[in-house]
Amino acid sequence: MKFKPRRAALVLLGAGIVVAAGLLYFLLHHSAAGDVLTLYGDVDIRQSQPAFYDTGPVTQLLVSEGARVTKGELIARIDDSRYAAALAQARQKAADLKAVLTRLLHGSRPDEIARDKATMAGLKALYQNAQIAYARTVNLLPHGVVSTQNRDDAQASLRAARENYEAARRTYVLAVKGPRREDIISARHAYQAAVAAVAFARQEYIDTRLYAPVDGVIEDRILEPGDMASPGTPVYTIAMTNPLWVRAYVSEADLGRIRLGMPATVSTDSYPGRLYHGWVGYLSPTSEFTPKNIETPQLRTQLVYQLRVYVCDSRDELRLGMPATVHIDLSEKNDVTKNPGCGPSHVQHP
Repeated sequence: MKFKPRRAALVLLGAGIVVAAGLLYFLLHHSAAGDVLTLYGDVDIRQSQPAFYDTGPVTQLLVSEGARVTKGELIARIDDSRYAAALAQARQKAADLKAVLTRLLHGSRPDEIARDKATMAGLKALYQNAQIAYARTVNLLPHGVVSTQNRDDAQASLRAARENYEAARRTYVLAVKGPRREDIISARHAYQAAVAAVAFARQEYIDTRLYAPVDGVIEDRILEPGDMASPGTPVYTIAMTNPLWVRAYVSEADLGRIRLGMPATVSTDSYPGRLYHGWVGYLSPTSEFTPKNIETPQLRTQLVYQLRVYVCDSRDELRLGMPATVHIDLSEKNDVTKNPGCGPSHVQHP
């Protein structure tokens, strides 16, 4: 058979292309695999168990299991009749003490000062008249016109008139001066204490209503209407869903390759082929042994560091405690240093 150089060259060229393509694929595949860090974890379970600050029978439970609640939403009430009465009583006492303080600050009224002045003037006239009567009696005593008893009676009347006049004069001076500074301070302190008592009673009345402390889903309704609520008795168990993150663990060897804000993707067995975008939002400053409920290719006794990958779930598909796989592209150069916002565009369907 005659050898054909042209055909041989074409065969060798084709073989070279195939080998080169295979080598390129291997290098690219190996590089990609080496730059993607795969971690295993689960959607972190976080719960809140709100309870009343006050004690009383439950009258209303406004949400049930499975309901979504937002922070600040009213979710339960207890009987508020006793707290409403205590608040009304505190307000009335504060109003009375405020009136006392106001009266002291305003001082004596002009008509009160005029009244005390008139009383003082009248008693002064009686006192002067008693002085004259006593002097007359003393002068007549040596002439036998009056007796010693008359003199003693005039002297007693003079003494009584003088004391009455002095008392009226002091009352008038005090009316002009107004209340003592110490009395005003004491009245002000009493009123301030009453205002604080009103604030306390108002807060107790407000605390007869229970508001959701976090965004989440009602996982369990512990009490029912008619049950006795107290500060130590939770009313609900709320599964916290905002923010949502996957807790995973990274070995010490890979720790230096991860930085906060690095983009990541999350996948689950429940939705095969669906990726959820997220970012590394937390790296533990201390090491620990791998938890027994986490499966990793490394030995369980190897020290690892906890990390949290905050994840966008606009479809509400991720459930607390769901196993998840985290993929971190170590070749990514751009950090997501802040929450980029979660919307439909952050869920990929390869």
